[in-house]
Order: sequence, then C-alpha cells, then structure tokens
Amino acid sequence: MSLAAYACHPAKSRGRRHAESPAPTRDAFQRDRDRIVHSTAFRRLVYKTQVFLNHEGDLFRTRLTHSLEVAQLGRSIARALRINEDLVEAIALAHDLGHTPFGHAGQDALNACMAGHGGFEHNLQSLRVVDALEHRYPQYDGLNLSFETREGILKHCSRANAERIEAAEPHGVARRFLDRTQPALEAQLCNLADAIAYNAHDIDDGVRSGLITVEQLAEVELFERYRREALAEHPQLQDRRVLYETIRRMLSAQVYDVIDATRAAIEALAPVDADAVRNAPPIVAFSETMQAQSDELKRFLFRNLYRHPQVTQTTDQAQEVVRELFEAYLERSDEMPVSYADRRDRHRTVADYIAGMTDRFAMREHERLTGRRGIA
Repeated sequence: MSLAAYACHPAKSRGRRHAESPAPTRDAFQRDRDRIVHSTAFRRLVYKTQVFLNHEGDLFRTRLTHSLEVAQLGRSIARALRINEDLVEAIALAHDLGHTPFGHAGQDALNACMAGHGGFEHNLQSLRVVDALEHRYPQYDGLNLSFETREGILKHCSRANAERIEAAEPHGVARRFLDRTQPALEAQLCNLADAIAYNAHDIDDGVRSGLITVEQLAEVELFERYRREALAEHPQLQDRRVLYETIRRMLSAQVYDVIDATRAAIEALAPVDADAVRNAPPIVAFSETMQAQSDELKRFLFRNLYRHPQVTQTTDQAQEVVRELFEAYLERSDEMPVSYADRRDRHRTVADYIAGMTDRFAMREHERLTGRRGIA
C-alpha cells in the first residue's frame, strides 16, 4: 500500500537526536518499533496494572496487553487512512513505557511525592525512558528514536515542562505545546486508539471481576445498542459470548466511525504533507454522535468501575506503598542499585526507580523495607 502525501514518510523523517546510518532492511519507524519491543521498559509492562492489580487475576489486562490492543486498533485504522502503520505501532507500544506500578494510583502518589521537585507525569516519563533511562547502546543513553515516534509518545505536556524540553532541544518534540500546533496524524490516531481500547477492555475486565454487570451497562447507549443487535442476530448466545460479541461490534463501529470522520476532515482540509497536518486543526476524531456516546461510556466506567469501593480500597493501599517506598529510598539511597544511588538529583532518581518497577517488585521491595505487606 502506498502512503498518502499527508502521512509520515520514513525517508522524510526529521531524524534522531544522535545521527545513525540507516538500517539495511528496515526503515526508521520499523527500527523504532523493534527497539521499543526489545527494551527493558517494554517487558516490564507485563506486570504493571491497567485497572486490576496483577495478583487479582491472570486474565485481566496489564499495561502490556493494553499496549498491544492499542497497536492493533491503530494499525487497522492507519491502513484504511493510508498513513504509516509502523509509526502508529511504534507509538502505541511505547506510549505507556513510563507508567508507574499500580496504574494511575501509583502515578498520583508519585506526583504528590515529587511536589516541589518537578512533579511526575507518566506520559512525560515515557519520553524520559526512551530518551535517557534505557541503557542498551554504547554511543548514547536511551533508544535514540526518531522525532516522529517521540512526538507521538509526548501526547500531553504542561507549558513549564514544554519550555524546559524546548530549552534542551530547540524546535523539538515539545515545540508544538508552545505553538499550539498538532502532532502528525499517526500520533493523533494513537491518542484515540488508546481511548477506544481501554473503554472496551475495561468493560470486559469490569464484568469479569464482578464489579459491574451487563444489566448496569444497559444504561449506556453505545453498549446496549450493540448488545440488542447481537442478540437479535444470535438469540442463542449466552453468558460471556454476549459480552464478547457486543464489545466486538462496539469496537468495529468506533473504528469505522473514526475512519469516516477522519476521511471527511482530510478531504475538507486537504493537507499536502505531514507538516500541513501539524499546522491544521485536529483531524483524527470521532463523529459528534460517537464522541458523545464514548463520553457517556467513560462517565459510566468512572462512576461504576474506577470509583468502585473495592477498586478505591486497593488504590489507597497502592498509593501508601508508593509513598513509603519513596520515603525509604530518599532516606536510604544505598537501598537502590548503585547506578541509581550515585545520581545527583535524589528526588528525580527515586521517582525514576519507582516508576520503573512492576507491581510485584514494588510490593516485594515495600515488604522488604518496611516489614509489612502493603496490599492485601
């Protein structure tokens, strides 16, 4: 398939922070994807929480399986829009590399610990992982990814952080947050594929856990429409097959909606290349109707799943584990590996170390340092 003019073409990449010779059999974005897959941070995602902690069940999503689902959805949509599938996959696989153990609870706790020291945000940490914290190559720290992949990884950034990154990397990946421009289509697509993926799999995991029910989901228009449609076509369906078929139809409807809405926006704006996309309004989007239905689903999940007493109880325990780990390492830096203990910025070093932990390693370290089991 030939790429559209408005796609990111690897031969026109803005390049890497450290110059390298091209690979003989892979283009720039394929090489980025491969470096991400082979990174230590990527492997750790298998034991990092999505919603449910790893020890709560073997079949719940983790950050790794979530990232794979985002990549699959992203590639499917990218193919239809004739934008770069390999770049979409690279961004999708890397977008959560900086996430803490224990999901958003861990991030919130670490951000509170870092108040007054630059704060903590997992999206910014993902860029820090690929730029500095991976140590695999003799010539440089980080993975030395291409500009376009790094642009997609940094999907949120405060002005203060953008100014700091811009000072170190003029006209780099943070510039758009100061100019209020957009990233390439591939990056825009990954943002939306992320939301589509977690809404769908959080329904699946929420029902599997028993914390939400199919009957409760009947109040959500996007879910109930396709549940009724599935049962009308397959009245014999029972139990989880009804749920799976409903989610499958939901996903398909959202994918086709994004493709149609984005094609219409591309036709209206007629961007001639990737830089024209960056200077245009956001292009990859749902239709207004689908956006409203997606927002309704998000509100339902927030109210009934993410704020469920069982989830918040675990969240509170996880935050305490992170806080106590932070305090312990800050007081006793020699409890960290030598490569961390010798760094100058102690607060950021401790944050880097904790953010890189898996759930089970964080729990094991907490028990070792405090003598208490932090999460029941």
